Amino acid sequence: MLKPGLMMDRPLLISGLLEHSAAQNATQEVVSRETHGPTVRLSIAQIARRARQLANALRGLGLQPGDAVASIAWNNHRHLEAYYAVSGSGMVMHTCNPRLHPEQLVYILNHAEDRVVLFDSTFAPLVQAIADKCPHVKAWVCLSDAEHLPAAGGAVKPLAYEDLIAHQPDTFDWPEFDEKTGAVLCYTSGTTGNPKGVLYSHRAIVLNATTACLPDVLGLSTRESVLPVVPMFHINAWCIPYAAMVAGARIVLPGPRLDGASLYELMESEKVTISAGVPTIWMGLLQHVEQGGLRFSTMRLTAVGGSAMPRALIEKFNDVYGVEVRHGWGMTETAAIATLSNLSAADWEKPAEERHALVARQGKVVSGIEIKVVDEMGTTLPRDGTSQGELMVRGQWIVERYYKAERTALVDGWFPTGDIATIAPDGVMTIRDRTKDVIKSGGEWISSIDLENAAAGHPAVAQAAVIGIKHPKWDERPLLLLVRKPGAALEKDEILGFLAERVAKWWVPEDVVFLDALPVGGTGKVQKNELRKRYGGVFSGA
Repeated sequence: MLKPGLMMDRPLLISGLLEHSAAQNATQEVVSRETHGPTVRLSIAQIARRARQLANALRGLGLQPGDAVASIAWNNHRHLEAYYAVSGSGMVMHTCNPRLHPEQLVYILNHAEDRVVLFDSTFAPLVQAIADKCPHVKAWVCLSDAEHLPAAGGAVKPLAYEDLIAHQPDTFDWPEFDEKTGAVLCYTSGTTGNPKGVLYSHRAIVLNATTACLPDVLGLSTRESVLPVVPMFHINAWCIPYAAMVAGARIVLPGPRLDGASLYELMESEKVTISAGVPTIWMGLLQHVEQGGLRFSTMRLTAVGGSAMPRALIEKFNDVYGVEVRHGWGMTETAAIATLSNLSAADWEKPAEERHALVARQGKVVSGIEIKVVDEMGTTLPRDGTSQGELMVRGQWIVERYYKAERTALVDGWFPTGDIATIAPDGVMTIRDRTKDVIKSGGEWISSIDLENAAAGHPAVAQAAVIGIKHPKWDERPLLLLVRKPGAALEKDEILGFLAERVAKWWVPEDVVFLDALPVGGTGKVQKNELRKRYGGVFSGA
């Protein structure tokens, strides 16, 4: 007969992360670039006091446990305070992507039934344009002081955050409740249909944040200065604002300035050691560094996700600039990082080319997650590194159903990701494509990701995307869309010849289109659905 454990039963709550760090790392610094320019420095103890003041202020506005509070904001200290004040007091923190189409933003604000919206002044025109379509919202709070409060407009009469919390007590009795209570609400990017909400529990957030601190994940500790470039409105900045409190790490928040020059200056001036973001961010940073002949003095590790990072970029970070890249995979439905490529001691002894190939994969699952790949019939495929099928995932912080949905999102207890992947015998997972992006040509599959990575290896290529175009003979053929680096000369024959030496002959794209820029969505991913609308017709040269 099984025996129960004889341990205390204490709930895993987000408020506990804040109070732990405030007690153990009170003087640790949070550095925040204000939306209007200057840099603010606060201690963890000050952040905790201000979060308690905000919790009191929200209660004063009449909000109750279970109510939703939205944010339309950059990565800054007030946004961080809201992360803890809202969820810690039993309400739901709903982070909104300001780059969504206004109609989609209205949809998610109404679907979540947000009572208060916290916004940065940058987004004042946006909230003024949508406010009269959001009947549940009773207060619009600008994350600023009175001096930088935008003028009233439309249905918005904004309150200044600093005025709101100024006279509130800096003590707050954080309530205790079931750790499975909803804490944070994030919505998918909504590339097809309306965005879908994922409601994370306190338990899921705390477990994920704790795992992120492990040496083979992000390796956060009190000795590190972490710069989350991934937005706090995108899967909670991959839970780094929570993980940093677990570890007691120094937090550097970039505000709205995410260009290469601004990020480099911040990394150097604040001695950042660890960062995280999507590939497009790192492309801009490296372009700035290369053009200026610059080096990194303290940066040693970056986590990359959101989309596949080109091998050429991994090589430059590692070999030229001495920054280790950990390539990961996750999605809104997985709360944050689910797999991460981290080299073993034996891997570090391998030649550089082999190491980069390993890093280019999406890596092994972190503790608490399981994965498998299945064929069209749902049969589990072998972990042989070549059998590819749809990636399925389950674990401690994986969605079970979408917010307000009646039916589960799971298939036999597993979440179907929509990604096509392989799993090697050593457990390393590689994303081959999205089910909607993989190209079927003459009955054979072509990976758009592999083609993009190969094209990105050309020194004149800044960005590459591959989509399938209809073909009367082969069903589909790949079309390559390229952005040249500034001042670079590159023509169709040269890039096709370059690819012919690196991929199978029948993989070589049917045509090449040169663009000034690729359409990028709010999470930094190339919007292939837009490219398919513009260029996905029947091949004209057939």
